[in-house]
Amino acid sequence: MTLLIYDDIFLQHDTGFGHPENARRLENTVKYLKESTLWEQLRIEKPRAASVKEIGLVHSQTYIETVKRIAESGGGWLDGDTAVSGASYEAAVYAAGAPLTAIDLIMKGEEKNGFCLVRPPGHHATPARGMGFCLFNNVAIAAKYLQSKYQLEKILIVDWDVHHGNGTQDAFYNDPTVLYFSMHRYPFYPGSGRKEEDGQGKGKGFNVNVPLSSDTTPEEYIEMFTDVMEQKVNQFAPEFIIISAGFDIYKKDPIGGLNLEIKDFGMLTEIVMKSAEKYSNGRIVSCLEGGYHLSGLPLCVEAHLKALVQK
Repeated sequence: MTLLIYDDIFLQHDTGFGHPENARRLENTVKYLKESTLWEQLRIEKPRAASVKEIGLVHSQTYIETVKRIAESGGGWLDGDTAVSGASYEAAVYAAGAPLTAIDLIMKGEEKNGFCLVRPPGHHATPARGMGFCLFNNVAIAAKYLQSKYQLEKILIVDWDVHHGNGTQDAFYNDPTVLYFSMHRYPFYPGSGRKEEDGQGKGKGFNVNVPLSSDTTPEEYIEMFTDVMEQKVNQFAPEFIIISAGFDIYKKDPIGGLNLEIKDFGMLTEIVMKSAEKYSNGRIVSCLEGGYHLSGLPLCVEAHLKALVQK
């Protein structure tokens, strides 16, 4: 079965009135999935908390302690977008632990793939700071965990969020063992993600950015996505694939949008699954990043999960 990692702890991360990254995103999605036939086809598991040591595979101890201290003092802001409430540190620790929970079950051979329905999201969080609604970089921690615990050498991170995952790029910019592939709107927040940003030192060529204009059609998007997956990824031959699943490329998204239809998330998932079947024994862990259309997000997640289930 496909894993769904979720806990109500994620609803307690309070970003304040009117913030697009709010608990209703998950509440609506869980309610919709429970009312669909899909819920019965999923293995629902609660995440464990990531340890400080595990989070420290990516983030500095100083930064981890800063987030904890702000939460314990009742909350505050890391930047103009990124709120920390009293419960945010605990929620973020479980959000980071969700993909680790999925990885352990998959590496035991119990399941092949899983989706982590989490918040706060992660891909803008750099090793030293949180930003863009993100506290800890869930997918980056997961990649490091796969390498440290299971000695896997080559990890692919696919990021289809409408925003470039600057934090994930920063974490692996000099690292040839993690291939980071991002398709995103550009120029757009956070300002990074040019094609020329392709890695440094030994990591040169292992950072693949595909910047897109806002008028990119779904057909063009799928074609470019397929090309990178077939060429760059085939050369790399990853042992495990992680997806930063941002559903803000959906055409109706209020703060992003890249013209994609709901059905396109199934197609993107199937393209990734082809590479997973070929190189990584089908092993995929996907983590929720963006996606702010409150009625559209559940439908986009459903399309993604339906594809994962049909492995």
